[in-house]
Amino acid sequence: MRKVGRIVHKEFIQLRRDRRMLAILFIAPVLQLILLGYAANLDIKNIPVVFCDLDGTATSRNFISRFPHSGYFILEGIVSRLADIDDAIIKGRASLAVVLPKGMGRKLAGGESARVQLIVDGAESQSAVVALHYASMIATAYSRQVLLEKAERFSPRVSWAGVNPQIRVWYNPELRSRNFMIPGVLGLLLMVMTMMLTSLGIVKEKEMGTLEQLIVTPVRPKELILGKLLPFFLIGLIDIVLVVAVAVFWFKVPIKGDVFLLFGLSPLFMLTTLGLGLFISTVSKNQQQAMLSAVFFMIPMMILSGFVFPIQNMPKLIQFFTYLVPLRYYLVIIRGLFLKAVGLEVLWQEALALLVFGLAILGLSVLRFKKKIE
Repeated sequence: MRKVGRIVHKEFIQLRRDRRMLAILFIAPVLQLILLGYAANLDIKNIPVVFCDLDGTATSRNFISRFPHSGYFILEGIVSRLADIDDAIIKGRASLAVVLPKGMGRKLAGGESARVQLIVDGAESQSAVVALHYASMIATAYSRQVLLEKAERFSPRVSWAGVNPQIRVWYNPELRSRNFMIPGVLGLLLMVMTMMLTSLGIVKEKEMGTLEQLIVTPVRPKELILGKLLPFFLIGLIDIVLVVAVAVFWFKVPIKGDVFLLFGLSPLFMLTTLGLGLFISTVSKNQQQAMLSAVFFMIPMMILSGFVFPIQNMPKLIQFFTYLVPLRYYLVIIRGLFLKAVGLEVLWQEALALLVFGLAILGLSVLRFKKKIE
C-alpha cells in the first residue's frame, strides 16, 4: 500500500500543477449541472398561441380570454384572416392556432354545438401534443360551464350530479420535471467525469512516456492500476458531494431518502465507469481516440438508460439491451432516494446488478491493462 500511496500522491501532484484540469474536475460538474438543471426542463408552459376570430362576439372574446388566464399560453395576437395563421406558424411566432367560426356565439346561445379548430405546429411533436391537450382541456371546461349555466337557467332547483375526481400526486406533488431530471443529471455527470478522466489520464501518461517509466520501477501491475484508479475514484466522490449540494441548495430538490445510502451505492456505479475508462485507455493510442471512444460508449448509455426516454416506450428488443446498461440501475437508485425515500430493501436488486457489472467490467479491463503493460 505504500507504493500505491506514492502513485496516488504523484497523481495529485500532477493534477495540482494542471490548473485547467482542476477546473474541469471540480468547477465543470457544478456549471454543467446548473446549465442542464435549467435547460433539461420538460414542463411545457408559455406556449405562443394566435386566434383567428371569425365571430367577433362577446362569446368568442370570453373563450379567447381563457387561454392566457390558464398560465400555459401566451396570446400572440388575434387575426381575422386564415392566411395570417400560416404566416404566424411558419415564422415561429405561434405554436398553436385556434380558429373560432362565424356564428359561434349565436349557436351556443341557441343551444347548438360550435366547432373550434385547433391547428398545431407538429415540427416539435412533444410540445404539439401537450399544447393540444391543454387547449382541449380549456375547451372542455368552457363547454361544461356553458351547459351548467343553461341548465341552471331552465331548472334552477335541480342539482346536477357528476363525478369529481380527487387527484393526489405522490412523491412529486408539484409535478416538477426538474425533480426528476436533476437526479438523472447527477448520474450522467458522474459517468462522464469518471470514465472520461480515467481514459484521458492514462492515455496522457502514454503520450508523455511516463507510463513506461512507471513500468520499469519495482511497482507491480496491480499496484500501478490501483494507484491510477484511486485518485479518480476519490475525485468522483468529491464531485458527488458538490453536485448533490447544488441540487439541494440551488435547485431545491429534496433528498427524501438516506444520503449515506446514496454515497454507499454510488461507488458501485463508479466501478463500471472506472472500468470502462480503463478499457478505453487500452484501446486508444492518443487522447483524441480516447475521447471519441468514451463518447461512443456514453451516448448509447444515455439513450438506453431511461434518462430522458421512458424505457417502457421502447421496442421489446431495445428494452432487452437496456438491461446491459449500468446507468439504468443507478438512475433507479438515485431517483428512488431523491423522490421516494426508499431503502436498500427496495434497491437491493439494482445494487446487486451494479456490483456484478462493476466487478466484471473492472476485472476484464484490469486483465487487459495488465497484459498491455507486461
